[in-house]
Amino acid sequence: MNKEWSELNRSMQTQLRKKDTYNSGIDLLFKLRDRLMETLLSFKEELERDDFNAIPFINADGYHSKTIAYSLWHIFRIEDIVAHTLINDDEQIFFSGNYKDRINSPIITTGNELVGQDIADFSAQLNIDELYTYIVAVTKSTESVLSKLPFDMLKNKISPERKERLISLNTVSTDENASWLIDYWCSKDIRGLIQMPFSRHWIMHTEACLRIKNKLKKS
Repeated sequence: MNKEWSELNRSMQTQLRKKDTYNSGIDLLFKLRDRLMETLLSFKEELERDDFNAIPFINADGYHSKTIAYSLWHIFRIEDIVAHTLINDDEQIFFSGNYKDRINSPIITTGNELVGQDIADFSAQLNIDELYTYIVAVTKSTESVLSKLPFDMLKNKISPERKERLISLNTVSTDENASWLIDYWCSKDIRGLIQMPFSRHWIMHTEACLRIKNKLKKS
């Protein structure tokens, strides 16, 4: 793991545990996300359109077995779902901004159900410019939610009502590769969600994207 990202993540998690350092922890989270976003935005400038669909590690076991376009979609669909449906109980940016049509996506889910060549085919359909517009919109909206989140809410679990609402939206596939996400998220408190979809999840997929990019450049 990138040393700076790792250190920021570790310090952020420590500071979120105490009320007197909570605000500093949120600031560190935003700093970490800014660093990661610089890398994610750099792909748009450095890569050709076909590079976003490339799947050079198709048979590998790990996040790098995907495509960069898929990874971008996956990171921010998950963040949008968790921030808005589970934490803030409001409408996802994806729906309010009509991003299914704008991005030209055949799915509304996180994409966990896609495997192998399906991932590359999915990636080729996407409007990358609109995908990046969605990424920026989700990032801003999530950080707005988190900046208003009081420390006392961090131990709250996701209510059964919000879990049912999530299921009803069909934004998590019923496929066995995806359906586990619902119980996984709903077993965590809000602090746990901050520490995974909003931070560590970004790191893991960004590093996988860098591995894909480096492989493509060598080729």
